[in-house]
Order: sequence, then structure tokens, then C-alpha cells
Amino acid sequence: MSCTTYFAGDTVVHRLDPRGRIILSAVFSLLLALSINFGVLGIGVTLGVFLVLLARIPAAPLARRLLRLNSFMAVVFILVPVTYPGRAAFTVGTLNYTVEGLTWCAVLILKANAIVLTLTALLGTVELFELGHAFQHLCVPDKLIHLFMFTLRYLDVLHHEYENLLRAMKTRAFRPRMNRHTYASYGNLVAMLLVRSLERSERIMAAMKCRGFRGRFYIFRHFEFHRRDLVFAGVSIPILAGMALVGMLGG
Repeated sequence: MSCTTYFAGDTVVHRLDPRGRIILSAVFSLLLALSINFGVLGIGVTLGVFLVLLARIPAAPLARRLLRLNSFMAVVFILVPVTYPGRAAFTVGTLNYTVEGLTWCAVLILKANAIVLTLTALLGTVELFELGHAFQHLCVPDKLIHLFMFTLRYLDVLHHEYENLLRAMKTRAFRPRMNRHTYASYGNLVAMLLVRSLERSERIMAAMKCRGFRGRFYIFRHFEFHRRDLVFAGVSIPILAGMALVGMLGG
């Protein structure tokens, strides 16, 4: 099991230059985040579904990702319209669900799903080190790139450490209950995880220094801009411009 998800494949999306995918993802996400126009959001969801199909993302992990997202969205949909001021749409017991609150929730749900679908298709198909390499080409500061790469890489390592500690607790007949012993056991689990993470970080730093690390990753293979990237940019830019225009005209 892994905390970081990379969808391997050999599709058109996988072969695109990661630099272009990062820029498109950032512009697309920003455009959707700032928009409240249902036309723009509908286009965003449609593009997200199209890119997921084009990248041939496996259905099962994508469904789990969307299920986690929309489980949280369901809670928002239940609670927010009750407290949002506006005209009552319907009443459940003593709770008034407002039209404005339901509209706000619908906008939020469409935004979240469109962004997750698009980022899954465009960035979930880039390997971690290629993603860091692309950030370096885009002039992101080296320290931020290192922080990003080490965080993603070692979240997975700490996840496995957590599973090992939890498995050891279960072999000693630990069963979680609502009592003081359970709280203390979980507290000790978190403490041991922090201690192990500190020890591992010190070993990793020592190993890197032994290999001559001086605060910079050197790149030997660089990205190339191909014709397919030009076609991708030529299709994406008018679509994004059209979405921005629809958002401005629609308010």
C-alpha cells in the first residue's frame, strides 16, 4: 500500500511535457476556484472527465479518491445550507435549507470534483522525481522542491512505519475501545512514530552527505518540447480563454 499514487501508462497524456501539464493545472485550478458560473464549472467537469478517460486512469482508485472527496462534500451539503442566509427552499423538521446555501454547495462540489479529476489526469500521471525536475525547470526555488519531494517520498515511508507499529500492537492483543488504555496506546503510537521519523531523517541526511549531497539535485536528462505538446497547448489555451470569457460574461 502506498500513500502517493502514480498512475503508470503510455497514453497521450503520459507522453506530454510535465512542465506544460503543471502550468495548465495551475491555470485551470485558479480559473475554477475563482468562478461561480455554472457554465464554466460544467466545462471544467467535462474536461476533467475527458482527461481522465484520455489518460486511462483505473476506475477503482479514482472511485475511491472521489468517494473520499464527496463524502466530505456530502457533510458540507447537509450542514451549510441550514446556516447560509437566504430564501428557504425546503424545510426538514425545524431546519430551513436556503436556495443560496444549496447553490453555494453545488458550486463547491462541482469545483472540487473538476479540479480533482483534472489534477489526477495531468499530475497523477507524472512520476515524483519528474515532477520535481519540472518544477526546477519552472524556476521554483530549490528548497521548496526539496521539501516537496522529501515530504511526498517519506510520507509513504512513515505510513509503512505506522502500519508496522499498529500491526505489532494488534499481535499483542490490542483492541481499540473508548477507554484510557486505548488513548494512551494511541498516544504512545504517535510518539514512537515521531521518534522513528527523527531517527530515519538523521540516517537519510548522513547517507546523502556521504554521497556528496550539497543542497542541489543535478539534472542529466532534460525535457524536450515536442509537436504533441504544441498541439496540446494550442487546444488548451483557447478552451481556458473561453472559460474565462464565459465566466466574465456570466458574472
